[in-house]
Amino acid sequence: MARYTGAVCRICRREGLKLYFKGERCYSDKCAITVRAYPPGQHGQGRKKSSEYSTQLREKQKVRRLYGVLENQFRLYFEKAERQKGITGENLLRLLESRLDNVVYRLGLATSRVDARQLVRHGHFTVNGRKVNIPSCLVKAGDVVAVKAKSRSGVKFESLAAALASHTPPSWLELDKANMSGRVAALPRREDLDIPINEQLIVELYSR
Repeated sequence: MARYTGAVCRICRREGLKLYFKGERCYSDKCAITVRAYPPGQHGQGRKKSSEYSTQLREKQKVRRLYGVLENQFRLYFEKAERQKGITGENLLRLLESRLDNVVYRLGLATSRVDARQLVRHGHFTVNGRKVNIPSCLVKAGDVVAVKAKSRSGVKFESLAAALASHTPPSWLELDKANMSGRVAALPRREDLDIPINEQLIVELYSR
């Protein structure tokens, strides 16, 4: 499957939003958005007029890149959100938040979504006691996500255990710091999500 392999900080600068690809670095003064808060390229600091279509497209790209989803996969999520009851934009964000790699990141069991995706692929996590190595697996309310017992003694998770002490997950997740696991108390509502996204623009884009 095709994946972007270039400089990830360029993506954050292009979207004008911290996407937290590099974990702790994104919270420091070394973050690319802090150092150069303008789009990359020789015309990055020029004044640009944005059309309605351009604004809608950029919003879609922000969300797609935030969750690390490819274009065709993102469209499938949108079509599934359309078929569900409720507001399509909110359904879309709920589906993306329910991805296993995102839940692992939200629980603080990985430093970034990119890191979470890799850890899941390497088989370090279980869902309801069964090993799952598919990052796009959608969790449900009541599911328990945990680091495998054998993996907890590894250097990676030993360092994460120290950071978990001060980590507070979102309200829709319950974290068991001692056992490096978490429970999905409920699927997230729009007010539970702190991402600066206008999902209605994405709905308008796909409605063209």
